[in-house]
Amino acid sequence: MSQHKIKTLIVDDEPLARSGLRLRLEKFDDVEVVAECQNGLDAVSMISQHRPDLVFLDIQMPGLNGFQVINKLKELKQPIPMIIFVTAYDSYAIKAFDVHALDYLLKPADDERLGAAIKKVREYFATQNQDEQSRKLVNLVAELTGDDCEEILRKLASGEAVETNPYPDVLAIKDGSEVTRVNVSDIQWIDAAGDYMCVHALDGMHIMRKTMKELEQELNPQLFVRVHRSAIANIRYVKKLVSHISGEYHLILNNDTELKVSRSHRDKVKAAMKM
Repeated sequence: MSQHKIKTLIVDDEPLARSGLRLRLEKFDDVEVVAECQNGLDAVSMISQHRPDLVFLDIQMPGLNGFQVINKLKELKQPIPMIIFVTAYDSYAIKAFDVHALDYLLKPADDERLGAAIKKVREYFATQNQDEQSRKLVNLVAELTGDDCEEILRKLASGEAVETNPYPDVLAIKDGSEVTRVNVSDIQWIDAAGDYMCVHALDGMHIMRKTMKELEQELNPQLFVRVHRSAIANIRYVKKLVSHISGEYHLILNNDTELKVSRSHRDKVKAAMKM
């Protein structure tokens, strides 16, 4: 590999994650962080502007997710830099990265794992096999969307959108220096407590700093329904919908938790119960 600096871009919607990764990267003399951004739309713009050699790309972000960033670059006919995915995704996605020989960092990344990733980056630039790298990315997107590789290439070449599942299988909940991975399928209900969300899952309650609107957008609407301005329920854990003489409705969950259904969300809840 030549002695030039590896121009690097960090893309993550969590400020602490960005600053933590930047700090760790300072240990590598040949890595130069040229910019940071916090969402997929900014990532496309910054990649076009800075032409980085390497991008640490978070997958779950507002605007465009990590895979959609790659598709957008293809659509704009922009060169795709070396990508290291940063993810809190489940084991299925991790297996996909491994199979396609694409590197990733599982949040929270440790120094040893980061060092191994940077070693791969150096080897990549030693061979400069960018066509192979692009094909690996296409193969990964193909696996995650259920399409075959040739179909993905056809869509990208014609400018068609390549849909990826926008709803994560895992929520990464940060608590101080720790990140807890909670299976979305284990979440029974969520309620608000001021600026925090209380995520009630099978393994207990977890606290995360997000708005109810943000969480509602992240969760699959076929499974999660807003029952009140401060509560979301997982339909799979609903035992029954009860109407009271007063005209109020309440959801009764399998663990006998009772959630009030507001008038403005009543019809949506009823429709979800019939699914």
